[in-house]
Amino acid sequence: MQPALAIPADPADRVLSILGVRVLDTTRPRAVRRLMEWVEARDGRPRTVYFVNAHTLNLAAADAGYRAVLNAADAVFADGTGVRWAARLAGVRLQDNVNGTDLMPELFRAAAGRGYRCFLLGGDDATVRRAAGFVETLGGWSVAGVHHGYLAAANVEAEVLRSLRSARPDVLLVGMGNPLQERWIHAHRDALEVPLVAGVGGLLNFWSGNVPRAPEWLRRWGAEWLFVLWNQPHKARRYLLGNPLFLARILGDWWLRRSTVEQADHAAPGHGGQARPLNGHR
Repeated sequence: MQPALAIPADPADRVLSILGVRVLDTTRPRAVRRLMEWVEARDGRPRTVYFVNAHTLNLAAADAGYRAVLNAADAVFADGTGVRWAARLAGVRLQDNVNGTDLMPELFRAAAGRGYRCFLLGGDDATVRRAAGFVETLGGWSVAGVHHGYLAAANVEAEVLRSLRSARPDVLLVGMGNPLQERWIHAHRDALEVPLVAGVGGLLNFWSGNVPRAPEWLRRWGAEWLFVLWNQPHKARRYLLGNPLFLARILGDWWLRRSTVEQADHAAPGHGGQARPLNGHR
């Protein structure tokens, strides 16, 4: 499948390459508007949306196949402080923190009263059903169906696809964690027949009440990961080892790009090099 991410529709948006992943730099209001347009399009083409943080980009940097899956999305949004660091090294100040935990409720509120329906896939049975109850409190949306995210057995996966075709939701939220959720969406994209499909990671855990959200002041400081680490110590390896690894990777990528530019400058005419002109003739 060819990468789907196209030139941004809004002139204020831009696509950045961070560790080989094409990330759409935009604001949450413009992202909501874009998602609304895709839901309303009803043109038979499923649109896929992913959110990448430092952990996701670490996985993509180490796995070309996963990187290709991310780059085949219709939009990949920047989530968290780590992605902002990487963009800064590229000389770009990201316009917003477009994370799924904030964006999806904003989308649901913006589209309230239009009769849209969502399907939740992920977590265990209790989690996904409690998350469905939370959706009802957002107002204006109904839940077309729910299913747990343990799909290893072939018959379970087939059951989910049948349920989705029968329910015909407007939005499918898949919360299985990285990289499983993106790989699953990518593999079944054309069979899903859903206008908008989003990989939302731990969103269902927040909506179900399994996991508390960091205070807003901590989020504003870009230190939400400290709260996550305190409440979910099993993620210690991801943060205590993964964050330094991510920093090393983006510094290495920055140094490589800088060296490439310097070499090109030295090779240019007037710098003693043997650069080949753009027209291909010497």
